[in-house]
Amino acid sequence: MKKKNHIIKTTTIFCFLFYCSLANLQAQLLNPDQIKVAPGTIVSVYFDFKNTSGGEFINDGQVHIFNHWTNDGKVYFTPSQQGTTYFTGNEEQIIDGDLPSPAVYTRLKNVVFNNNSGASPFLLATDISVSGNSNFQKGIIDADSYNGKVIFESNAVHSNTSNNSFVDGRVTKLGTAAFEYPVGDANYYRPSIHANSADNLDSYTSHYFLQNSDPAYPHNSKQDNIRLIDDKEYWEITKDSGLTKIVLSLTLNPETTPSYIYGESNDTQIQIVRWDPATAKWISEGGVADVAQTMVTAQVSGYGIFTVARVVKIPEEKDDLIVYNAVSPNGDDKNDFFIIKGIDKYPDNTVEIYNRWGVLVYQTNGYNESDRVFRGFSDGRATVNRGAGLPTGTYFYILKYKTVTNVKERTGYLHLNQDN
Repeated sequence: MKKKNHIIKTTTIFCFLFYCSLANLQAQLLNPDQIKVAPGTIVSVYFDFKNTSGGEFINDGQVHIFNHWTNDGKVYFTPSQQGTTYFTGNEEQIIDGDLPSPAVYTRLKNVVFNNNSGASPFLLATDISVSGNSNFQKGIIDADSYNGKVIFESNAVHSNTSNNSFVDGRVTKLGTAAFEYPVGDANYYRPSIHANSADNLDSYTSHYFLQNSDPAYPHNSKQDNIRLIDDKEYWEITKDSGLTKIVLSLTLNPETTPSYIYGESNDTQIQIVRWDPATAKWISEGGVADVAQTMVTAQVSGYGIFTVARVVKIPEEKDDLIVYNAVSPNGDDKNDFFIIKGIDKYPDNTVEIYNRWGVLVYQTNGYNESDRVFRGFSDGRATVNRGAGLPTGTYFYILKYKTVTNVKERTGYLHLNQDN
């Protein structure tokens, strides 16, 4: 049977009633065919909405959902349009539907979450995919309790995330763009940050837990150099597809991160640790914390369960290298480039520099003190414009160099100042 195609073009529809069934004095909007909301159209749905298994709902306008949402069919948009779906209400809202498949999916161009009925008013029991901007205005999305997931497509972003609005559960990012995963738990926004590799088919998922990992991943099973493991929180980060190792940043927060992680110590430092299933123990992934101790960054060797810990510092062997961590390329001959004094003695070396999102912005072999140097310009992969001046900010470097006896590695932060 050919589907009926309903195109909504009126300026405002206050009560959407194409298919409405009454049961126990409760109304529900059912869509068994195709409904398309045209650009410039505002649609307000005050009943429970259900897109049936044979239904298609195309939103190129503004659709306001005030009650529950169920999709067992196809929800999507015209790529050239900027349709926005608003989940707005004063009561708890269930976002549900059949699990995604080639015949079932919920793809939203832009979405706004704004519900004042409670701390976690959105109950996400399915997967939804966002292609444009996800605006977290008010209300936590509880995906953890209902096995839901929010998927951000290759160029998708989010805004206004805070302790008042984030995803409590799984968040997946597709594609190459750098991304701050908008995850948290309870009433705390605790994102993880990283960029994917250069393959648009790459996919990674992050999930934050405000709970002690020790019962499931014993803290007494660890490498000898790990002293104290965070017993309040952890992240689960999985690689769904892709080959490249990521540079991962985990955020720190005094309200959730134990005080002993922040403690000053001459012989330990904050690093990222990961539960290694092969050895059934916690291993150090290395890394360094920024000066303000708001995040810790490392290039990780695997995926799974992560948290932070105090790890014994490795005494640095004297090799006459001095790393200057300030770059101000203003032409005054002072810190005009990233200076690694003495690196000419170790020509067999590599330098990689990443921005705060974990995007590789510069890399070279045979770094020296003259012509092969970082001057604040991008020379990284295709996600950053080659030859473009990078913005002022903090960057993460990885220096590897070969001595007579072995290969050494140094990591740390450097500050780029383009303003002076």
